[in-house]
Amino acid sequence: MEVEVKLRLSDTSAHQKLTDLLSPFHVQTLIQENIFFDGSNAELSSNRAILRLRFYDGVSPCVLSLKAKPVISDGVSRVQELEEPFDPVLGRACVAEPWRLSVVDSSALLTRVREEYGVREEGLGFVCLGGFRNVRGVYEWKGLKIEVDESNYDFGTCYEVECESSNPERDKKILEKLLKENGIRFQCSEVSKFAIFRSGKLPE
Repeated sequence: MEVEVKLRLSDTSAHQKLTDLLSPFHVQTLIQENIFFDGSNAELSSNRAILRLRFYDGVSPCVLSLKAKPVISDGVSRVQELEEPFDPVLGRACVAEPWRLSVVDSSALLTRVREEYGVREEGLGFVCLGGFRNVRGVYEWKGLKIEVDESNYDFGTCYEVECESSNPERDKKILEKLLKENGIRFQCSEVSKFAIFRSGKLPE
């Protein structure tokens, strides 16, 4: 189970203000490309699950993820997640031809998806839903690993702060205090980035 604090920043100025504030604690910046897949008969989404390929910095490395049964409430997200490394060249081939995911035999995660959700080689198998790019600044501040995201969709840009946590209620208060004391406008995230992508519009 992945548990994260998620706070949505109001706009680009709030994002800039926060990244300037955290700049002494900057660890790295990641350029991510997130591509999502479902079964041709919605076998995954009908069971509140989704398959994602994430590429970093254009090509390598690549991570395959299965996320299931997401719940987000009061700025705290909980989701069942499985991940494994995936060959980036094969990953790009699967984006271009999603049916290839049905015949990859080197992935325990894909084997589980095919068996558990019934996505089979017969017919279309998997379909690509598209995706979005994300620029993630990673910071280590007061014992927290803070991720500040700029998510670029075809219909606009959204800004969010994330922090994976074993004590989300405590860490949420710490992050909210940081933002409030520095006049950075925010609100609790109510939906995931994937849900925003699928809705085709930014949260109000």
